[in-house]
Amino acid sequence: MVTGTNSEFKFMEDALSLRAYRQQVLASNIANADTPSYKARDIDFAKELQRAQGVQTGRLGLSATSSGHIQPLGGALGAQALYRSAAQPSIDGNTVDMDAERAQFADNAIHYEFMVEMLRNKYKDVLTAVQSQ
Repeated sequence: MVTGTNSEFKFMEDALSLRAYRQQVLASNIANADTPSYKARDIDFAKELQRAQGVQTGRLGLSATSSGHIQPLGGALGAQALYRSAAQPSIDGNTVDMDAERAQFADNAIHYEFMVEMLRNKYKDVLTAVQSQ
């Protein structure tokens, strides 16, 4: 029982961390909508969540063996923000599509709130179980 509960909390923690990081990436895209040559970025949420949960996705990890090595880039849980291919880049090279960014920002926020509510309910269940004994 405890192992199952721990894995559920770990999943929720990983999902919330990745959602928060994705929200930062999407907000950065929106903030740079008028920046010349800015390339929109995003994360593959499903792939990164699988990787965080220990499922192999075929990507090799980077390791720094010296303090002089460049550290691998990554957000929450080492998630890599990838450049998004633009449907129609602007003349100045900016690939941010504001309609798509707003829609993905809102969608990600809804998923984040849903996961927070699930976590809240799980804590309530655990608290009820502990208090009833």
